[in-house]
Amino acid sequence: MINEKTALKSLDIYTDGACSGNPGPGGYGVVMLYKNQRKELSEGFKKTTNNRMEVLAVIKGLEALKIPCQVTLYSDSKYVVDAVTKGWVKKWKANNWIKADKKKALNVDLWERLLTLLDKHKVIFVWVKGHADNVENERCDFLARQAIAGGNLLDDDGFEG
Repeated sequence: MINEKTALKSLDIYTDGACSGNPGPGGYGVVMLYKNQRKELSEGFKKTTNNRMEVLAVIKGLEALKIPCQVTLYSDSKYVVDAVTKGWVKKWKANNWIKADKKKALNVDLWERLLTLLDKHKVIFVWVKGHADNVENERCDFLARQAIAGGNLLDDDGFEG
């Protein structure tokens, strides 16, 4: 039985990544909801890909947590949700980052970071349809696009291309 002191705090995290061109300038948006508290995160990058921003959004949301938590994470990225829930990313890592099609997995730097966070937090991934009137998903998309348009873009050091 879980007592009050050992129970994990439970929260919802919504994430989205965006790119203007692919590759091109990109950004991510995160909305974190805990009880009646709300936190939003976003950053933009000079040159990256949409998939990198989708994974980075998840990472940034989980990295913002100071203690292990129970997280329901909502993403409109099949790339992210399927890679985790179907066990693909763990298989890629076990096969020295080679996928089932014998091609090298992309975004290894980000997947490594995410796997470490998934060992720390209990995360349930939920796919949501993008641009389908999910208020928080739409907010994440807005934050990601605003980060791209806002200037002060960062270098995506792990981007290869």
